[in-house]
Amino acid sequence: MSARLAGKIAVITGAASGIGAATARLFAEHGAQVTSLDCNPSATPDARVDYRLVDVTDSEAVRLAMADVVARHGRVDALVNNAGADVFSDPLTLEDADWERCLSLNLKGAWNVIRAALPSMLAQGAGAIVNIASVHGHKIIPGAFPYPVAKHGLIGLTRSLGIEYAARGIRVNSISPGLILVPRIEAWFEREPGAREKQTALLPPQRIGTPEEVAYTALFLASDEARFINATDILIDGGRSQLYHE
Repeated sequence: MSARLAGKIAVITGAASGIGAATARLFAEHGAQVTSLDCNPSATPDARVDYRLVDVTDSEAVRLAMADVVARHGRVDALVNNAGADVFSDPLTLEDADWERCLSLNLKGAWNVIRAALPSMLAQGAGAIVNIASVHGHKIIPGAFPYPVAKHGLIGLTRSLGIEYAARGIRVNSISPGLILVPRIEAWFEREPGAREKQTALLPPQRIGTPEEVAYTALFLASDEARFINATDILIDGGRSQLYHE
């Protein structure tokens, strides 16, 4: 296997499970020194990954963790913002606390980590940031409010910062996964018999995506192979968002 991130220092949030865990494993396989920031411990830790219990909504905790990464490794080359959570509610019954939780987890948390990593990246004149957004940032699904608000914001943050820092060597891109077999989706299928088959039938490839397929796109965007890709969002949904469903 080619070491596409050989010598790179990478920080990945939400790497205890799902897409984040797959990304951490893949980055380590390709030669990166990987630090995971997650408020939950990993159920299946990888010996090549340095796991830190950090809540990305806590800006001071994030700042201290990033400072420690820089102190240990000298810099940060790549950052993947994967931490987040579904928050779905009827708009009129949505509690203020849930609105704040949604934006804090899915938007502000990413900004906290980016803000902590930027000084190191700017100092070396290079860096790749990958934000894990969602198809909810492109298409509106009834009953999913306010999650799409945060994911639209995350794509906007990606584009804004990508343009802001392009001339200083920083690339900022995002990935918008569709239906991916992460633990919360598996739990949903367990709760609702027939949901797996119904959702699979809606997808043009007639199968559901895997965390590894998202991780490979993050690997590409974080690598020097993508050095002229910036302020861009990549959809990974098997083409479903391009279909018109009655």
